[in-house]
Amino acid sequence: MNDYDPLRDYLTKQTRSEFVLSVEEIEDILGFALPRTSQRASWWETARSPQVDAPQRIAVSEGGYIATRLADGKGVRFKRQANPRGLRRPTKQSG
Repeated sequence: MNDYDPLRDYLTKQTRSEFVLSVEEIEDILGFALPRTSQRASWWETARSPQVDAPQRIAVSEGGYIATRLADGKGVRFKRQANPRGLRRPTKQSG
């Protein structure tokens, strides 16, 4: 179990292709305060440190999104992935 599973579950239910959540909204979803390191863009963005499988990044990816911290540090932009990790696109079945 990942502490960030509530965020994953929240993202999985979203139908929007892109949206922003404030830090406070994310903390409400999770039920705990984010660590100070979450103020760094690299904490959220897989592209900055792809070798690190951090639990928050895994939750966001499994939720079907890519996360980017806003420049002011007060929120995070979530953008739906074209083909989310761990999720397969439906295939046509013959017959």
